[in-house]
Amino acid sequence: MSKAPIKLAFSEKYDQEHAQQYLEKHQTGLARKLSNYRDQQLARRALALAGEPNLVLDLPCGAGRFWSTLAEQPNRIILAADNSADMLATAMAAQPKHITEHVRTLQTSAFDINLPDSSVDSIFCMRLLHHIEQPEHRLALLKEFHRTTRDSVIISLWVDGNYKAWRRKALEKKRAQKGQTQKNSNRFVINQDTVEREFIQAGFNIQTHLDFLPGYSMWRVYVLRKA
Repeated sequence: MSKAPIKLAFSEKYDQEHAQQYLEKHQTGLARKLSNYRDQQLARRALALAGEPNLVLDLPCGAGRFWSTLAEQPNRIILAADNSADMLATAMAAQPKHITEHVRTLQTSAFDINLPDSSVDSIFCMRLLHHIEQPEHRLALLKEFHRTTRDSVIISLWVDGNYKAWRRKALEKKRAQKGQTQKNSNRFVINQDTVEREFIQAGFNIQTHLDFLPGYSMWRVYVLRKA
């Protein structure tokens, strides 16, 4: 008997309106523009460390925020996948033609990717894993990535062991004491040792990691290799 597909609580919210908001979010304000610039730097470095893969599954691709960086390699094909058809449509409409000519779209779940085994060179997964609280759900996703990629996975998440994670934990403790609702309750900081064990359990070797701001920011990008 097959298991019921995993669905995250927030994943159904990305209708056309939310997709447009997501597109615009990283284009407004100096802080977000600088943050996006740094994200693109890390993505570019991770792709280089992964050997500049030719066929990259961008999952979830969101509104195509990383497509310009992914398309810097002229021979690269971007297989842009997302659970939301509205997000895919918004991304394709928003990005210029010289970018979208590199793109093929696919509506699919990250937990049940509609592709054959070892069908892409690399999976590029930004801003998803920090939404997954349950270890069994993270492991299911990682095993599906292991099945689908031929060689590598580039994945970002929130990790502990830095100032922002310490500050977040202290603030949430204060809110809990006051009976206040937890902020960003669908985002989770993961212990570094825990997630690295999960990577290995799913069948990956850890090539390296890149921190957004070492010692300060929670964001970390891992480059994994299929063992």
